[in-house]
Amino acid sequence: MKKVVEVAVGVIKANNKIFISKRHDGQHQGGLWEFPGGKIEAGETVFDALKRELKEEVNINVVSSIELQVIEHDYTDKSVRLMVHIVEDFTGEAKGLESQVCQWVDINELTNYDFPEANQEIISRLHTTI
Repeated sequence: MKKVVEVAVGVIKANNKIFISKRHDGQHQGGLWEFPGGKIEAGETVFDALKRELKEEVNINVVSSIELQVIEHDYTDKSVRLMVHIVEDFTGEAKGLESQVCQWVDINELTNYDFPEANQEIISRLHTTI
């Protein structure tokens, strides 16, 4: 049985645009676009992990978030549980702090980018929710 990696994912939204970043080639699912976030550490709440990861990765301070969905996905090499939150209430300017390529994309343009399989559900949900 594979270990399930729990991940806090932030769908950062401003002016009908979503902030996405590209995974480094050497990472799991490298070269694909993603919604920023990262592993939830032991003893951390989803919101605490989201605040920490988005500050470290993309330079924003999350004030509040709204849960969008939870996705469980099994890749051949690992299983993930994505705790996905919409982040519209933040301070700071979103930018890549880990040498990753980042950009703001219109919600309707998300399907033009290659995302990991687990993220496809998020994109579908965004088109029906936002």
